[in-house]
Amino acid sequence: MVDTHSHIYDEAYDGDFDEVLQRARQAGVEKMVMPGIDSKSHGRMMECARRLGEYAFPAIGLHPTSVGSDWEEELQFVWSNYREGEFVAIGEIGLDEYWSKDFLEEQKRVFEDQLTFAWEKDLPVIIHSRNATEDIFDCLDRVGKPVRGVFHAFSGSYETYCRIKKSYDGFKIGVGGVVTYKNSHLAAFMDKVPLEDILLETDAPWLTPVPFRGKRNESSYIRYTAVKLSELKGVSLEETDEVTTANAIKMFRI
Repeated sequence: MVDTHSHIYDEAYDGDFDEVLQRARQAGVEKMVMPGIDSKSHGRMMECARRLGEYAFPAIGLHPTSVGSDWEEELQFVWSNYREGEFVAIGEIGLDEYWSKDFLEEQKRVFEDQLTFAWEKDLPVIIHSRNATEDIFDCLDRVGKPVRGVFHAFSGSYETYCRIKKSYDGFKIGVGGVVTYKNSHLAAFMDKVPLEDILLETDAPWLTPVPFRGKRNESSYIRYTAVKLSELKGVSLEETDEVTTANAIKMFRI
């Protein structure tokens, strides 16, 4: 399997990094994608990438919750630290209207600039969208480029998924631990979403699946998401692993 969204470089793993990595390998995680956040976490991510080599692949981008009064400097950091061939995606980028709308217009500007940059570099984007579906679509429409990528931690409706496929066919949805939750609305329509449109992810150390919900997430727990998804779709775990892994390899070229 490929964990297409893991913050394995986060401080949450400082005490047992090697053990977490070993459990991921034992669970069948063959590769992982590490999304960027901002200048403060970039060094840790790149050190992790150097340490893990062809196992953990970094992305670069400015996360919407890191867009503040210094957004221009932070965005310049992305441009200045981008190196051709070093990153597999532009992300984690997008809009977050849950935590704060104080810099919403700046979030939109940053998002659109990074979408354009990704298109110019022929890289996929990792989109963070929280309470911002319509604004995300508006930004994509304004940019007007055939950008490809993933809607990370997809939490929309089946109608939203259909809209994505109709208007932005180069995108897939990231499915993680939320699909295992008892009252998850995602579970109600996963049977109608082809495996070819899904990427598996954890968002570790957050969004931990059942039966570990409430504890720190880690990449090895992706298997619980894969098992649940297989049950919902009525297919074997092997098929889920095979198709979603192929999706990830093709999307991120890893």
